[in-house]
Amino acid sequence: MLTTKELDPAALAKLPLTFSGNAAHKIVEQCEGCAHVQVIGEGKFCKAFNDPAAKWMFGSCNLGTHVVRKLGGEVKKVNPLKASKKAMKGKG
Repeated sequence: MLTTKELDPAALAKLPLTFSGNAAHKIVEQCEGCAHVQVIGEGKFCKAFNDPAAKWMFGSCNLGTHVVRKLGGEVKKVNPLKASKKAMKGKG
């Protein structure tokens, strides 16, 4: 973990302010390619979130600009009673 004492004031000004006052953590490998990654010195940090590993803990990061999300793919529910009536009328 990187503390605020290890960064120079110019680098600290570039880091986003956090409500909790916690120090910024380095990015994880899943963050590579994101537009929110900022290089400060030898480390890479996320401009949008101070703990990137927590964002990837339960799936993909919702702030990731490089993450491709699938839309759709949902199966529409069909009422079986209405479907059988349509089939009897020949509209199916």
